[in-house]
Amino acid sequence: MTTTSASQEAQPRTGGVRVRVQRFGTFLSGMIMPNIPALIAWGIFTAFFIDVGWTPNEGLATIVGPFIHYLLPLIIAYTGGYMVYQQRGGVVATIATMGAIAGSDLLIADFNAELLAADPNAAPLGEVHMFIGAMILAPIAGFSMKWLDKLWADKIKSGFEMLVNMFSAGIWGFVLAIVGFYPIAWVVNGLMSALSTAVEFLVASNLLPLTSILIEPAKVLFLNNAVNHGVLTPLGTQEAADSGSSILFLLEANPGPGLGLLLAFAIFGIGAARASAPGAALIQFVGGIHEVYFPYALMKPTLIIALIFGGMTGVTTNMLLGGALRAPAAPGSIIAVLAQTASGSYFAVILSVILSTAVTFIIASIILRSSRKRDLAAAESGGDAFGAAISQTERNKGKSSSALSGLRTDADAESAGATAGATATATATAAADTPIDTIIFACDAGMGSSAMGASVLRNKLKKAGVTDVSVTNSAIANLTTNVDLVITQQQLTDRAQEKTPDAIHVSVDNFMNSPKYDEVVEMVRKNREEQQ
Repeated sequence: MTTTSASQEAQPRTGGVRVRVQRFGTFLSGMIMPNIPALIAWGIFTAFFIDVGWTPNEGLATIVGPFIHYLLPLIIAYTGGYMVYQQRGGVVATIATMGAIAGSDLLIADFNAELLAADPNAAPLGEVHMFIGAMILAPIAGFSMKWLDKLWADKIKSGFEMLVNMFSAGIWGFVLAIVGFYPIAWVVNGLMSALSTAVEFLVASNLLPLTSILIEPAKVLFLNNAVNHGVLTPLGTQEAADSGSSILFLLEANPGPGLGLLLAFAIFGIGAARASAPGAALIQFVGGIHEVYFPYALMKPTLIIALIFGGMTGVTTNMLLGGALRAPAAPGSIIAVLAQTASGSYFAVILSVILSTAVTFIIASIILRSSRKRDLAAAESGGDAFGAAISQTERNKGKSSSALSGLRTDADAESAGATAGATATATATAAADTPIDTIIFACDAGMGSSAMGASVLRNKLKKAGVTDVSVTNSAIANLTTNVDLVITQQQLTDRAQEKTPDAIHVSVDNFMNSPKYDEVVEMVRKNREEQQ
């Protein structure tokens, strides 16, 4: 059974390079984000137990090297393979990445042997950690294993299924480990060397702040994941393994520019943008959901200049004063940033956030003040620049967002709720036939917005006296058939239906305050009555 909101209009399908980069970035993010807790754990180990840590411990410090060299790339590989082909894809991707790790180690060992033979006093190369190798091999392993399984699907004699499945995955994992050992290890080592050289050049030439010219506009257009997870996180982690911290983790995660922009709107903005800016500032700065400030920038694209200068100010401050993080700060909350700040870098990091906030605020305030009369005139004529900017942001992202939808006016929410009742009635009738014991909120990554939505519905069910229903959140790729009801944002419903065709599907505009939740609660309550 399926229900979708009658009030929702289908988002136009867009193509082009931007959308492809977004999808690529989303896939990279899907491999990295679920494993951020492991990066945080590794950062804590380095903070406490290495030689220059807060509480040096020679024994516990031995965990740091294997943790980053083996565990982190392997779990990234498993996650990426699982996204494509569940356990089989994850296992084969992990085997392949182990080959890349071993191949890289051999290349480094051979190079150092030749280097030291020529110059015994030369500094040998350190290990190259296969983050990028894992992100290359995971989709290759997942898709190729899936394709191979289709070749002999329904051709295996009864009783031999387990034998064929086990040996086919093992043999193909062996083949891909050889691929990882030779060409992939060689390519990734060369790529990491080139990227590291480029970053060193930018730092030595004091040009690193110029990266904000690319990063800040890319964030507003949701193109930053490919850069952040594909380049900055692997390079930053490599640098942090060698020196204990990296400034690269702060290029994109600094919450200062977004805070400065929202504060400018809170003081000098007009209408709904001004009214919503204080709440958005709290969500962005403390919650770490940066996307809430993107519509404000899109309302007036010249404000991106303020974000660029604010970002450059933060990078310059950290570069001059030695600000750096031990591990990625995810989400980009001030709490996560401070938790990952390297010892001795707190003053620099805090100052970089303050100064980037101040610079963005000043420039944004000048821009808003200079156009205030025109903005007021446009608002009086009935224009809704803020609503249009939110819609544009959602189109840039390629899907709706609870954080963004929460910025919309109450009138929008009431309009959505007023027209949603017809399909809910049909759904409640259909849902009475089978028990509803499991409800899952599903989104791309299975984190963030879906987790907030699950929490909202759990509270509503609890208030309604329904306590025997499991309400959880999950990535769409991880959905299984043993779920009774799936709640997704409209743009993702089709994908969820492919994973769970027998479940009831409910589409919502946003996960935070959808009127559909009251209807779901009523649906579950009636379902309980019918089943008694």
